[in-house]
Amino acid sequence: MSNSKNKFKSIRVKLFLTLCVVVVIIIAFLILTNNFVLETFYLYSKQKNLVILYNKINDYYTNQNTNIDIELELERAAINNNFDILIKTDKNINIYSTNKDFLSTINEINTMSSIIPQENDILLKNEKMMTKRVEDSQTGLTFILFSATLDNGYILYIRMPIASVQESVKISNKFLYLIGGFTIIVGGIVVSVISKKFTMPILELNSIAKKMSKLDFSHKYRTTDADDEINNLGKSINTMSDKLEATIKQLRATNIELEKDIEEKSKIDEMRKQFIQDVSHELKTPIALIQGYSEGLIENVNTDAENREFYAKVILDEANKMDKLVKQLLELMKLEYGKREFNNEKFDICELIQEVVRKSRVMLEENNIQVNFDSKSSVHVYADSFYIEQVMTNYFTNAIKHVKEIEGKKTIEITTNADIEKNIVRISVFNTGDNIKEEDLNRIWNRFYKIDASRNREDGGTGIGLALVKAIMNNYKKDYGVINKENGVEFYFDLDLVI
Repeated sequence: MSNSKNKFKSIRVKLFLTLCVVVVIIIAFLILTNNFVLETFYLYSKQKNLVILYNKINDYYTNQNTNIDIELELERAAINNNFDILIKTDKNINIYSTNKDFLSTINEINTMSSIIPQENDILLKNEKMMTKRVEDSQTGLTFILFSATLDNGYILYIRMPIASVQESVKISNKFLYLIGGFTIIVGGIVVSVISKKFTMPILELNSIAKKMSKLDFSHKYRTTDADDEINNLGKSINTMSDKLEATIKQLRATNIELEKDIEEKSKIDEMRKQFIQDVSHELKTPIALIQGYSEGLIENVNTDAENREFYAKVILDEANKMDKLVKQLLELMKLEYGKREFNNEKFDICELIQEVVRKSRVMLEENNIQVNFDSKSSVHVYADSFYIEQVMTNYFTNAIKHVKEIEGKKTIEITTNADIEKNIVRISVFNTGDNIKEEDLNRIWNRFYKIDASRNREDGGTGIGLALVKAIMNNYKKDYGVINKENGVEFYFDLDLVI
């Protein structure tokens, strides 16, 4: 129902209906004019013809031109005008008649035996002539009767049937009906074509405007060289579309930058809050120790020089741990919030692993730990060597802290397995010892999480190492993780292989 209503609201339909109504009104006006005016106009024209014919006949009998055959001329006039002509002398003697019935009608009129004309039947009357409407009592037909006196005294009678006029009106109306119907059909087709031609540009402009309202500026009006209102409107809409598109693009770009700024600010605020929370949480113990030992030194709890030196070493050790913790936290925050840029380059991961093992040689010898690492060949990767060294160091130091003797040996195994098809190398660090509980496999990557809560502060670390590993590997979008083996635990991480 709504679609049909919309169709009638269309400018094309309105234009079509308007033009059709105009055509119908014109045809109706012609029919009405034909019915009410044609007969009057016809009679007026015939009266003029009667006067002209009267003057000619009067001239024939007045001048007595022997070269003119009067009867032939009268016959022609009667046939051409559909007249009946009768001429009588002043003594009522018939000298010419085109119709015997006309003669009897005139005799009846003159003797007032059949018709008495009414006043409203007289159409024209003066001293010489008179025109009136009469009805034949025998046939029932209505005629126009013209009677006039010639200059020589003769009386001229001319009769003209009105039925022919009425018939002409009927025929003319029928013709108008046919022409009207044909005109409506042809006019409807023509109007439809014309209305389509006029409305298509408007509909196109309307469609473009609707798409513009939905911020779709891909469609433009196809302008021409014509200097008309619609073409100029199309040019204006194209110009407006280009300006709106440029403005909206600029607004979107500005909005994106603003969103980035807001997101950046939000990240910074979040990082600040998290940093303060982590620092306040982790520094409680070292600050309490430093405070307690400092008060002990001030109050001379121990006068022994050796004990005072021990107090001072504890304070220094806790201060160094706090410094290390703060630095690690700052680095972790930058990694987690994408504030750290990586200086990626090609380097040999095997050389880096050997360097990490070399730095831990003292710890390995003190704990009698055997390290197995086959480094006969070089394996080149593409990454930031500084951060990859941190990952490797965290894995290796964790392995040293948690390695246990199995079958009389403490063993750490380091392997590099290259997958040429995937263009990835996996570095694994395995240590013999206890497995990690299933519920702790995911928790160990969280900051400050320690599996062994009873471990002393000297050996326990800060609990940030694996969180740093997680942050670094997430930046590279590479796999990392831990796997429980039959006689130990294996940590691993992946890097891009360079062949």
